[in-house]
Amino acid sequence: MSNSPMAFSPMAFDSIGTVADWIDACRQRSLAALVDLYDDAAKVDCCEGGSFRGKSGVERYWLPKLEKPVPGAFAIDALLPEAGGVSLDYRDHDGRPVRIHFRFSETGKIISMACAPT
Repeated sequence: MSNSPMAFSPMAFDSIGTVADWIDACRQRSLAALVDLYDDAAKVDCCEGGSFRGKSGVERYWLPKLEKPVPGAFAIDALLPEAGGVSLDYRDHDGRPVRIHFRFSETGKIISMACAPT
């Protein structure tokens, strides 16, 4: 048995799995499940303009987008890990192609989300 102290290893989380859960919540139009994936201090930067902060901001951002998505909305085109997070190319609530860059807190919650048209 070694006398050296064990190195601290932070708890890992599945960032790709979190984004998959995010897409599932969008497809199911479950605002509560979607908002639960975000950190309390989350920030959403929308490609259509606007910045939303905190879970109440996330809720304000997503509520109208989940009300009446078009057929084919929330389809995944590409889901890739990237430095510091995950990149998702998908079809938004209107069926338009969009790229989102997700960043996560140490606990695996979405801390920031920034989108841009692809």
